[in-house]
Amino acid sequence: MKGIGCIAIVLHHLAVYGPMSDVVRGAFPAVINGLEIYARLAVQMFFVLAGFLVAAQLAPEGQPSTSSTASHLGLILKRYRRLATPFVFAIASAILITAIVRPWFVHDSLSAPPSLAQLLAHALLLHDLTGVEALSAGVWYVAIDFQLFILTVLLTALSARVAPNWRWIFPALIIGLAAGSLWVINRHDRYEDYAPYFFGAYGMGMLAFWSTRQPLGGILLFTISLLGAVALWLQHRNPIVVALATAIIVAIAGQRGWLAQWPRPGLLTWLGQRSYSIFLIHYGFCIGMNALWARLFPTGVLINTLGMMLAVLISVGAGALLYRYVESQPNALGRNWVTTALGVAVASAFLLETLAW
Repeated sequence: MKGIGCIAIVLHHLAVYGPMSDVVRGAFPAVINGLEIYARLAVQMFFVLAGFLVAAQLAPEGQPSTSSTASHLGLILKRYRRLATPFVFAIASAILITAIVRPWFVHDSLSAPPSLAQLLAHALLLHDLTGVEALSAGVWYVAIDFQLFILTVLLTALSARVAPNWRWIFPALIIGLAAGSLWVINRHDRYEDYAPYFFGAYGMGMLAFWSTRQPLGGILLFTISLLGAVALWLQHRNPIVVALATAIIVAIAGQRGWLAQWPRPGLLTWLGQRSYSIFLIHYGFCIGMNALWARLFPTGVLINTLGMMLAVLISVGAGALLYRYVESQPNALGRNWVTTALGVAVASAFLLETLAW
């Protein structure tokens, strides 16, 4: 699912940010419009799967441990490093590529030259909350994922402190918050910068994991279905359809033992392992490919279709490098050559932007 999802997101942004897709749209409007409208729904799979995995980490049996405050803070800091380290490198690459192409590529997809305050907001994953312009596509997801994790850790701490012997209290909190998200909060777009807006998908992912471990797995599967069915009855939303389907699929797959048997190592598994890095870094390279192709091949459906496919392959390759040298290295920012490369990228971007202006 992660492997398919990351490719769908890359194709979505290629469809949204032309001009290659603008040329292809003239011949195949249904394809480009479909990628623009529906491919972005893959992000809902990531929210469900993130909830599935966080339940396995924090409360595999549905009951959180009575950890100390320091332990909870340690989990949050660990999650921040896991998300932010490759994120910072991806943002640096997007800034550098944008600075390189800005003098000869004029397009709405280019973000404005960054300020120091904007960089700081991104580094702290506060860009949406502070209302600053995003420096790359999809960066909102990283901030929301971190918010969701913090919220879940706080809920584990609360339930462990208030009712340490009540096994059902933590799942009840998750069900209640998921219901509030799906039935009320998610129906109002003004809340989409905040974790509760997306907690419905995240919470269904957590319930899906518990359904694979609990003797009451059938009841939890019914609960997931009920949460989603009521949400869709109140207001049909395609993201909720995708989240509900994903949660049901992984719940049934887990209950029947399929998750331990399939998929075997292959292309999708390889992509899935690198999906976060591909998701993060693709924007800058897609912008670079669009700029180059607009200069070399401003017309021609076939050549621009090939350009979009090449952008996907380059994004996957860049994501693989980011995964190998940064995401999979827990102390990547402490490695001298990696840190130096990051500093050079950011400094070069600022220099180029200054010269351009």
